[in-house]
Amino acid sequence: MDAIPADTTVDAARRQFEILRRLGPEARLKMAFELSDNLRSLVEAGVRQRHSDFDEQKVQQEVLRLMVGETLFRQMYPDARI
Repeated sequence: MDAIPADTTVDAARRQFEILRRLGPEARLKMAFELSDNLRSLVEAGVRQRHSDFDEQKVQQEVLRLMVGETLFRQMYPDARI
């Protein structure tokens, strides 16, 4: 319980961890995938807001660049113009 947010009491954190443990691995994995999808949607919305001139391909490339980092992105798309 080393990573308790500052706005969360120890009792609340314990209850949350207990609930997560009871969910089991399949439910926790499903939750992780849903959180990942939600994060990607938020990143994509931010890219669209900042770059209204981007076509769909550029939006997806920029989302990928933001999520995997510049170095890995450039290894995958060395000629991308973003």
